[in-house]
Amino acid sequence: MLEIKNLHAKAGDKEILKGVNLTINDGEIHALMGTNGAGKSTLSNVIVGNPAYEVTEGEILFNGQDLLSMSADERANAGIFMSFQMPVEIPGVSMTNFMKAAVNARRKAQGLEPMKTTDFIKLMKEKRQLVEIDQKLMSRSVNEGFSGGEKKRNEIFQMAMLEPTFCILDETDSGLDVDALRIVATGFNKLRTEKTSAIVITHYQRLLDYIKPDIVHVLIDGRIVKTGGPDLAQKIEDEGFDWIKEGL
Repeated sequence: MLEIKNLHAKAGDKEILKGVNLTINDGEIHALMGTNGAGKSTLSNVIVGNPAYEVTEGEILFNGQDLLSMSADERANAGIFMSFQMPVEIPGVSMTNFMKAAVNARRKAQGLEPMKTTDFIKLMKEKRQLVEIDQKLMSRSVNEGFSGGEKKRNEIFQMAMLEPTFCILDETDSGLDVDALRIVATGFNKLRTEKTSAIVITHYQRLLDYIKPDIVHVLIDGRIVKTGGPDLAQKIEDEGFDWIKEGL
């Protein structure tokens, strides 16, 4: 599904990614861990097409297509979704109108007609139940007045509505209490299929207790320096990153 080859990227004059190689197949969940400033969020932003980051070398293929030649909108319509670490507020745009525009933009890219209002309302109700998000929030502006937990649930709700094939969870567990974490992770798990894949970025094992990764990678100083199974995440939880750094 996603193949990253020798990816180098910078923000301004600072080089952050220094040769990332990563292959994610259909249905796989990959956890990405690493120290602060290692480049985890940069990698996410490069994949989704954030213009603040410049790719200086390498390539990314998504289902065989050159992802770097696509705009951010084209990447989203192709099935890529990112759940942000700090979701932004969009004053003046209701959640309902925002989601209807997003869903119909994706349908247009797929050559489909806009969704009928009755079908859209039914779909919203069904997907809200996945993450236990209150109907009252749908009439508010996007994320405006939402608690931290509600913002994170809203990200998974948007994912459920758009049905992407590749998801990035960028520290979705940040700031969540145990109950909110369980709800968000359970909602994500219900959306998984044999054809959907994801990168889960986290510092902690607790999220990976709910979202079981197939493969765990450690990113340090802009490079993936270690890859292993789920037991690697547990060892990092127990011992930190120093033992990995010492071996570099």
